[in-house]
Amino acid sequence: MANPRLVIVHRRTELQDLLDRHATRGQAEFFLRTRGRSIQDVQERHDRLAAALATVRAAIPADWRHAEVERADLPRFLLTPQDIMAVVGQDGLVANLAKYLDGQPVIGIDPEPGANPGVLVRHTPKAAARLLQEASQKGLERLGCQALTTVTARLDDGQELSGLNEVFIGHASHQSARYQLTAPDGRAERQSSSGLIVSTGTGATGWCASIALERGGRAALPAPTDPRLAWFVREAWPSPTTGVSLTEGSLEPDHMLRITVASDRLVVFGDGMEDDRLTASWGQEITVALGTRPLRLVV
Repeated sequence: MANPRLVIVHRRTELQDLLDRHATRGQAEFFLRTRGRSIQDVQERHDRLAAALATVRAAIPADWRHAEVERADLPRFLLTPQDIMAVVGQDGLVANLAKYLDGQPVIGIDPEPGANPGVLVRHTPKAAARLLQEASQKGLERLGCQALTTVTARLDDGQELSGLNEVFIGHASHQSARYQLTAPDGRAERQSSSGLIVSTGTGATGWCASIALERGGRAALPAPTDPRLAWFVREAWPSPTTGVSLTEGSLEPDHMLRITVASDRLVVFGDGMEDDRLTASWGQEITVALGTRPLRLVV
């Protein structure tokens, strides 16, 4: 069996983007100053990420292979079953990675402890370095994992897309979307709304929680490892041809939500990544259910 490969995932810093856009540090500093910001804060965040990456790189066992990939290049990066993912950044970066994984363990590393919620990036750089050394000396089983539920949307032409937090189905510009929704119990309704989301327990603290709170918090939201999803229709519009009776519910392991498109075009994207999306046209059916590939988060 081949030795593991540690894949370090990170995203470009704001400082790098500013230097690309403004060419020089002086021009970047002037740009920030006109907006009441200091380049020192940007530099400090850049330095903290660089230090975290250096700590992780230095801890890679000598007999392991390794690679690095930026967030923007994830769709083109070839993963292998032997990979171990070390995500250095914010919680959202783990969610961005999840759709590309098939069982590879993920170590979430927070370069700025205290600045991020730390729901998915639970380890400091030094703690992650210790985990890697223990895994090398005592075996990969030392990487105890928690299986986080995912959600998958499928089009009737075979395309599919998964999310760790949620998937959104609606108009590309969040305007009125028309479709027929069929609930797991067989009830169906034509609707016009600003779209719908289907959320996991991991996503139940974000977008899903906001919608549930607006509705009085009556919905029982799942926990991150629960094999259950919550779904909400946003701003359903009553009219002679569209209803508002099916606007929320849950999906158990054997349940499926069906959406039949009645607009020229609807989009499906996961975890807020609108550029990485599926497009469904008039008459196509979209089904949403529990994902078959949970995220294995190292705890």
